[in-house]
Formats: sequence, structure tokens, C-alpha cells
Amino acid sequence: MKSIRTLTYLAMLSCLVTGCRMDGRYRRDERFAPLDDVAAEEIDAGHVPGAVILVGQGDRLLYWEAFGDAVSEPYLVPMTKETVFDLASLTKPIATATSILILADRGRLDLDDAVGKYLPAFACNGKEEARIRHLLAHTSGLPAYTSAAALEREHGRPCPDKVIAKICGLAAMSPPGEKFRYSCLGYITLAQIVRVVSGQAIDAFSRENIYEPLGMMRTSFNPPASWQADIAGTTIVDGQPLRGTVHDPLAQLMDGLGGNAGLFSSAADLALYCRMLLNGGTLNGRRILSPEAVELLISPQSHGRAFGFDVSSGYAWVKGPHTSKRAFCHTGYTGTSIVCDPASDAYLILLINRVHPDDKGRSKPIREKTAEIVFGVLAP
Repeated sequence: MKSIRTLTYLAMLSCLVTGCRMDGRYRRDERFAPLDDVAAEEIDAGHVPGAVILVGQGDRLLYWEAFGDAVSEPYLVPMTKETVFDLASLTKPIATATSILILADRGRLDLDDAVGKYLPAFACNGKEEARIRHLLAHTSGLPAYTSAAALEREHGRPCPDKVIAKICGLAAMSPPGEKFRYSCLGYITLAQIVRVVSGQAIDAFSRENIYEPLGMMRTSFNPPASWQADIAGTTIVDGQPLRGTVHDPLAQLMDGLGGNAGLFSSAADLALYCRMLLNGGTLNGRRILSPEAVELLISPQSHGRAFGFDVSSGYAWVKGPHTSKRAFCHTGYTGTSIVCDPASDAYLILLINRVHPDDKGRSKPIREKTAEIVFGVLAP
């Protein structure tokens, strides 16, 4: 007998594919046929081994195709529509920022709270006035990253407590709120705040409060071994591609629960999340975020950044030339990206494993081309 989780997933997937309509079935929209050529060109050029591209608008699924290979070395695994990817920095908005805003919705924390209220050791070296909102918008003054290799040499792996201690002891590079500096360290800190406030690690809290209510049953930190055959490979380590082990070095030291990276998911699951945001925080009768929290997550708050997604900073080029000013986006180092445009009620999910096999792939060309095609068709 199928488990309740499996039945829920199949029901939600069916709802996605049929567009949640009782009177029709999904048919590929041929206006997006040029995406086939783009994917083939980028694979032939050696920029990426494979890709999954999904386009939706409202409750309708317009395009969903898989191309190339999920693993190309040292063995071949074809890409499928259901392939699960290491999302890398998409973890930041989908897991970490959304969790923080859920806690804010529930009155468990305030975005103007000092970080030191929850992590007293953080309040030093020019970071005393850093607030949760500064971490969300990458304006806390924290550096972008720190050496994972040095921490591993000193403490071994994993060493999550040592990573947190290292971040807390760092000096601010600028006063909080003054400069935008995209920081993985800030989101590792936010995940720790989720743990302190809720008593749950970021994986358990986000699963119970985001993925399970939405029916995202192929979304997880540290995915189980039973998923491995369906996971796209990243870099090759000791002769084998990473499949289910997070690629990001600091997230590895955090035992896969980095807050900056570590989440794995599929295109179908991410479509449910995008639809929830574009629907003001609800999907299929389940409210995840208040409308006010959604606006904080997707609308500019500081330096062109929302409290999770990007809107108009220098990283927002991934939106392409045809989206509205309200469009929001985020990318992941492994090759993943999401673009959503409230003006057209549409979203583009692009999942590529560009770091497989040797971290020499290129994601910018396919991101630019797909966004131009999709939102050129769907622009109001």
C-alpha cells in the first residue's frame, strides 16, 4: 500500500500536470518550442550536460521538458523531468528566508531584532547593530564566505558548531545596512536563528512548515539514499559524482544543513512553491505565508534585494529583458535558477547541473536565452 506521503505527492503532481483543471489535460505550448533548440545547443557546446526546463502561468503548466544527462561521467544517467537537483543558493530564499518569515508571521521573532539577541557571540567586532533584516538582504557587513578548507583542517568534517563560532567571531567589513555584499555566511546565521527560535534544525522546520503542506515530497536536505538514482550529479570526488551530498563546502561542514545551500528538489516541486508565492502565500487551501510576508520575500527592501529573492541588484540579469519591474529571481551555483513575474503570473524554473563533472560548465548563456524566450512570449 502506498504511503500517505506518496499518495499526496502523486495527487499534487497530477494537479500540476493537469493545471488543476477538471476539464482539460496538459498540452505542451508550442510557443516555447525554441527552448528545445536552446537546450540542445548548450549541451552540444559542452556548457551543460543536461537540463530540466519548466514554465508555468497561474494554474497552467505550459512547458516541461528534460534534456541530456543527469550524469555523464563516469557512467551515463539520462535526465528526466523528475530528476532531483542540488539547488545550491536557491536554498537561501526557499528554505531559510521563508522559514524566518514564517517565524515572523507567528510572532516568534521580529525582523528588527538584533542578531545578538539569538546568538550573543555574534554581537562583536562591528556587528553589534546587525539585525535579522540585514542578514536577509545581505547588508549585515559579513564577508561573502570563509575558508571551509581551513576549518576542516582544524576541526574535521562535519563541524557545524565551529562554523557558527567562526562566523560569530568575524569582523564586519562595513557597518550593518550600509553595503550590499552577497553573503553565504549571513544565511548560515539565519538557519541557526531558526534552530534557536523554533528548536528545530532548518531541515525539519522547513519540511514541516513549507514542503509537506505544499505537497513538495521530492524536496529535502540530505535526501535519503533511496533518491540517489534520481539525483543529478555534481562534481566528481574520488572517482564518483556527488549525488545527494551537497556541493557547497561550508554546507558540507554544516552536515548538509547550511542555510546557504543544501536543499535538493525537482522542477515539479519548485513549481508548487512558485505558485504559492504568486498566489499571495497560499496554494490549494494551505497558507504558508501571510501576504505581507510574501511581499517582504519578493519585493525590494534594500539595495535592490528583497528579504530572500533578488529584484534589481547586479545579480538580477537572470530575469532577462522582458520581465516587469516586479519580477523576482534567484540562482544557485550548481546551475539552478527561478524567475517569477507577478505581472504575468508566470514562472520559469531552469535546473542544470553545470558543475558536473569538473565545475567547468557555463550557466549564463542558457539562463539568458531561456528567460528571453519565455518572458518574451508571456510579457503582458
